[in-house]
Amino acid sequence: MLWNTGLWNTGTRNTGSWDTELTRRLGLRLPVVQGPLGGGLSSVALVGAVADAGGLGSFGVHHLAPQALLDTAALLRARTSAPFALNLWMPCAYRQQKHIEPVQFARTLELLAPFYDELGLALPEAPPAAWPDEREQMEALLEARPAVFSFVFGIPPDDVLRRCRQLGILTLGAATTVAEARALEAAGVDMLVASGAEAGGHRVAFLEPPERGLIGLFALLPQVVDAVQIPVIGAGGIADGRGMAAALLLGAQGVQLGTAFLACEESAASAVQRASLFQPQASDTVLTRVFSGRLARGIHNEFVERLQTVEHSLPGYPLLNSLTAELKRAAVARQRPELMSLWSGQSAGLLRHRNAGAVLAALEGQAQALLGRL
Repeated sequence: MLWNTGLWNTGTRNTGSWDTELTRRLGLRLPVVQGPLGGGLSSVALVGAVADAGGLGSFGVHHLAPQALLDTAALLRARTSAPFALNLWMPCAYRQQKHIEPVQFARTLELLAPFYDELGLALPEAPPAAWPDEREQMEALLEARPAVFSFVFGIPPDDVLRRCRQLGILTLGAATTVAEARALEAAGVDMLVASGAEAGGHRVAFLEPPERGLIGLFALLPQVVDAVQIPVIGAGGIADGRGMAAALLLGAQGVQLGTAFLACEESAASAVQRASLFQPQASDTVLTRVFSGRLARGIHNEFVERLQTVEHSLPGYPLLNSLTAELKRAAVARQRPELMSLWSGQSAGLLRHRNAGAVLAALEGQAQALLGRL
C-alpha cells in the first residue's frame, strides 16, 4: 500500500494521517513506536513528547519493583491522555543467572576490580540483592492497564495474555527470527516487532542463543511478514524516513526507533551518552556481554576492549548487570564515556535531531515524500 492507496490517506499533503494496522488499533497519527529504553533510560518526558507528535511512546519498566511500576504509569497518565506502552523483560534461559557461587563471585570481582579502583569505588562484599520478580511485575502491569503491554526475551504466560485481552491491553512481542515470530503468533500475541541485528541495546532472542539470530532487518522483515498474519513492526537500523519507507514497503505496519530517541534531550540518558551518539566513533558498534551478561549492541569503548577476551567468564544477567550498575553510574557521574555502556544501533551515523518532535517530523516528511513518488 502506497501514497493515497492505504498507508497514507489525505485530502491535502499536510493534514492527512497514516493508515496502518498499528495506527488504527491505537488511534495514532503516525505508525511509529518509540523503542522502550531499558535500564532507566526511558523518561516520562520522552513518552509524552512522542505522544504529542502522534507516535506511541514506550517506557521500559523491567528494572522497577511493582509499586515503582505503578507510580510510573500514574506519572505517564498525568503527562498524556494518549496511549502508551509499558515494556517488561520475560524470564529467558540464555545467560540468566540469579545466583553465584563464592568462587565465581571472587573471580568476577577480580576481573572488575580495576574499574572499581579507577572510579574510586569499594568492591561489593556480597552478591547484589535479588532482581524484581517478573510475575509480580506482570501483575502490577495488569493493574496499571496501559494501552500496550510490550515485552522482550520471551512470551508471557497464557493467563497473563488472556487477562490482557479481557482488559483491552494490546500485546506486543519481539522476534529476532521467523521461528520466534511464529511462536508469538501461536501464543495469541496481538502484534510483534521484528528486531533486526542492526538494533542497539540487548538482542532479544528467546528460542535460540542470540548469535543464532543475527539477521539484518531487511532480510528478516519480509520473511516474518510472510510467515505470520498478525501485524509486524520493523526495528533495527531505522533512523530516518528512508528506513521507514523501506520497512513499510516490505510489509511492516509501523516502525520502531530506539537509538534516534535515545539521542533526544527528553530521554533519561546522560548528556555524555547522548553526545556520544553524534560522534564519529558511534559508527563503531560491537555486540558484547561485558556490561550486563546478555548480548547487546553498543559503541566500542575501553570497557569493552579490556573485558572482551574474558566475557564468557563473567556471570549472566541479571547478576553481572547488578555488579556493573554502580560502575556505570560512577562513569556517568565522572563523565567517563570510555567506561559507560553506550548502547547504540548501527544507524547512529544517520542521526540529525536532538528532540523527539524534530525526529518524528523529519521521519514523517521524508517517508511521505518517498512514498509519494511511487
